Amino acid sequence: MPAARTALVIGGGVAGPVAAMALQKAGVAVSVHEARTDPDEDVGSFLTLQVNGISALRAIDAGHVLADVGFPTSAMTFRSGTGKVLGEVSTGEPLPDGTVGITLKRADLHRVLREEARRRGIAFSNGKRLVDVSEAPEGITAVFADGTTATADVLVGADGIHSRVRTIIDPGAPRARYVPVLNIGGYARVPDVELPEGRYEMVFGKRAFFGQAVAPDGTVWWFANPPRRDEPAPGELSAMTTEQWRDWLLTLFADDDTPAARIIAATPGELRGWAIYDLPTLPNWYRDRLVLVGDAAHATSPSSGQGASMAIEDAVELGRCLRDHADPQAAFAAFVGLRRERVEKVVAAGARTSNYKAAGPIARRIRDLLMPIFLKRAAGTGAQSFAWLHRHRIDWDAPVTAEVTA
Repeated sequence: MPAARTALVIGGGVAGPVAAMALQKAGVAVSVHEARTDPDEDVGSFLTLQVNGISALRAIDAGHVLADVGFPTSAMTFRSGTGKVLGEVSTGEPLPDGTVGITLKRADLHRVLREEARRRGIAFSNGKRLVDVSEAPEGITAVFADGTTATADVLVGADGIHSRVRTIIDPGAPRARYVPVLNIGGYARVPDVELPEGRYEMVFGKRAFFGQAVAPDGTVWWFANPPRRDEPAPGELSAMTTEQWRDWLLTLFADDDTPAARIIAATPGELRGWAIYDLPTLPNWYRDRLVLVGDAAHATSPSSGQGASMAIEDAVELGRCLRDHADPQAAFAAFVGLRRERVEKVVAAGARTSNYKAAGPIARRIRDLLMPIFLKRAAGTGAQSFAWLHRHRIDWDAPVTAEVTA
């Protein structure tokens, strides 16, 4: 199979623009095709970008895009619904220059990554929803819903957890797995609530999980994870009004001795919640000239705090593999060898944390008794507990010589 000199990236979220920049750095001409017509709309809420993700961006000379977005969040304090401190842990050992993980709006991360990719001359096309691909000896052609097509040597599926590219690669691929909690969040100014800046306060409430962090301007960035065992029907959550969400959340947190209810009550504007999914393992990450990165291959629940960082790491490693292997099949095999074990470990950790959040009355009491032990052990061993996660570094200049396992 001829070497990959051109590439189509499907998806313009996190993995897509980073993959485009990494492929360009590897000498591949690339374009990005995004399904949404308005990629600047406020998608999702906010996320954490950990030091390993920041380091991966620096590997392709893109770390500077984070300079004016978000704020540092270096630690997490965990409490029970009674307000009792269960423990404290770091969000990761700082990088050598003192950089720690940051919290930022998902839309801002998408924006700065796209802007940097465009600055490097990478073309973006919006309103390009992939419906099919056709393959020929000379390349692969993407067919979009608007009737247009695009052709290149390889196609990278960075189109998220409900990936169309994934089903094209393997029509029998596992579907995303529903995680038994919902996600909702917002931003509030709450003058009568005193919370520390630069760290998360996480609360295992009596009926739901709540997390918050205070931005430098005093705004409380918060999220809640109401438990829900059965998967919501299509359109069910989007049909809920702001008043319905607010009333439900206030009921869930009414008996907790925490500021959660006051923060929710003070939140202006629309409240929208969504279901959470993950993708524990996927047999086929690639086929012929198609390959998956990010959530399309291994989505993790937000509880891991690593979704964006794993996507960025994927994108950079794919660039290295296509740089050092002339045959795309060999490059893709090396890529999976580098990534599978690591990302599946992250997905499993996120699933465990999500299940803690959905604990019933008896399991909740056991959890609150054992959590201080777990957190003390994690804090006591310091950075070593999560060294495999946070200390991971990608050396762009190192050659990728074989199918290796992370």
